[in-house]
Amino acid sequence: MEEQFPLRVELIERIDWFISLRWLAVVGTLLTIVVVNFYLPGLLLQGPLIAVTTAIALYNFLFLLYARRLRAHGPTAMRLRQSTVFVYVQIALDLIALTTLLHFAGGVENPFALFFVFHMIIASILLSPAASFLVAVLASSLFAAMALLEYRGLVPHYNLVGLVNPDLYHHGTYVGASVLVMTTTLFLVVYMTSSISARLRARTDELLEVSRSHEAKSRELAELNTKLQKLDAARTQFMVTVTHELRAPVSTIYSCLDLVLGGFASREKEQQILERAQQRTTELLDLVKDLLELTGARQAEVQVEEAETIQLADVLRNVEELMRVEAENKDLFLSVDIVPDMPLVRAKPDHIKAIWTNLISNAIKYTEAGGIVVASLTHNPDYAVGTVRDTGIGIAADDLSKIFEEFYRTANARAICPQGTGVGLAIVKRMIENYGGKIWVESEPARGSKFIFMLPRARP
Repeated sequence: MEEQFPLRVELIERIDWFISLRWLAVVGTLLTIVVVNFYLPGLLLQGPLIAVTTAIALYNFLFLLYARRLRAHGPTAMRLRQSTVFVYVQIALDLIALTTLLHFAGGVENPFALFFVFHMIIASILLSPAASFLVAVLASSLFAAMALLEYRGLVPHYNLVGLVNPDLYHHGTYVGASVLVMTTTLFLVVYMTSSISARLRARTDELLEVSRSHEAKSRELAELNTKLQKLDAARTQFMVTVTHELRAPVSTIYSCLDLVLGGFASREKEQQILERAQQRTTELLDLVKDLLELTGARQAEVQVEEAETIQLADVLRNVEELMRVEAENKDLFLSVDIVPDMPLVRAKPDHIKAIWTNLISNAIKYTEAGGIVVASLTHNPDYAVGTVRDTGIGIAADDLSKIFEEFYRTANARAICPQGTGVGLAIVKRMIENYGGKIWVESEPARGSKFIFMLPRARP
């Protein structure tokens, strides 16, 4: 809001200052009346002057109340417009009040007519140059009207007896010269003050823009620093986890080989020890394979030109053929349900194959014999939707938020299958998100799990 209405926001901030100046003017006017009456009795008409000054004080009090209301509601667009009109009203009333005071205190003969200059300065500070010149037009018109009406005798003239020549207001040359001088002075003051104010505002705007730019850059640097810290912490955690996962199989393999090569195992035990080493080597190779896939998934988002327009259903049918033997060996019922007219998606076939393989393999692994695993495909106006559900062990509520974290495995999963890296679902999640999709899980312990993922439809 402040960037859109900088001048009007400045109005709200300066209105209190303007009202405070008016209180000073009221006090100063009253003191002047008292002092002049004390030293020059009868020179001024105290009644009308005090009445006008009282009127100024009254409307200034109303202005004070209205200013508090504006300030309480903040710089909304409507309040900013109201503030602009508010300043116009204040200046107009002040000029009328000042003209009235001059009329009752000698008219064009009164040297305090130059007080119009103060309002020109104030208007130039608070308003735009165009508005300031309009104020100068109003002030000049009021002064000229007062002088002309007194000159023509249409309104009474109150002389400053004993101070100036009482017949000056009757001299057309003097009156004309006074109006000309006043008008010229007011317009020159507005021109000079507006020029200075415009330069100051421009400089202020430049400083504000530089300040905003620096603040934006500081926020960007802070955000980048936070991201770097998170990346560094994630990298450290990743290295610690990987080291831990690698240490166990390597230590087992080393111990097995040390037993055989050191002659500490009998002939009968050597075969068993070597088979154990082979098993741990296979687990190690699986871990390395998963780490390589995870590293690929952690890279920058896949560029559109690197992807292909493919059919998820075709990839699912191929994965089904590969997984069917594994399901039958475990006495599971594996089925695939694909709705007609499936939309195409943009992705790499290998990535989609890895997604289906991971999800279906996990479903088979954690479903007991006699259970059911179903992979299905459907779609909505924006996404192709894949689902893999099973009747397996399920996932506890506390584990649902962590299931896609790297190297995370639930306690019941480890109990059923001690071997496993816990990175498969993390790989799936990263691949899907790289293509602008999302994945989530719905599950309850002992009641199976349902993994749902969505990939954007390929656009023509």
